[in-house]
Amino acid sequence: MIRGYGDPDCGIARALELLGDGWSLLIIREAFLGTRRFADFESRLSVSKSILAKRLAHLVESGLFTKVDAGRYGARYEYALTPMGRDLATMLTALRQWGDRWVFGPGNEPLLVIDRQTGEPIEPVRIRRADGSLVPARDLELRPGPGMPPERLAERALPGDDES
Repeated sequence: MIRGYGDPDCGIARALELLGDGWSLLIIREAFLGTRRFADFESRLSVSKSILAKRLAHLVESGLFTKVDAGRYGARYEYALTPMGRDLATMLTALRQWGDRWVFGPGNEPLLVIDRQTGEPIEPVRIRRADGSLVPARDLELRPGPGMPPERLAERALPGDDES
């Protein structure tokens, strides 16, 4: 697994360190689909036992999964998403929708995400203002937040920033 993307102040880099790699995202996807046991992850993903064991251990250590004792007659474990892991639903849905649009193309989506209450496909995940209107990418701006260490502010000066 890749660790240390070299940018401690980037939420994307830090999230990728927690998530690990593509196998980890696919394991998380399977958990959202109801997979909980090691053997089921292994068969659904066609992944080697060693890779799967390492990824699951990393996901547990990172707080995305919890290991649940499900053994009646000895030690047997299942893996469940924690609230931190379940909070990835929006990100995974956005990634799936991006892949459906740009990899498969409209009308060729292998899976649809359906709202169980209405039976309708969900709307595309989009960035919206407080009033619900869409925010186009060109209107997004990055600024240092409250977690940016003061010594890094000068390094993060954006073009056009007044450094006086």
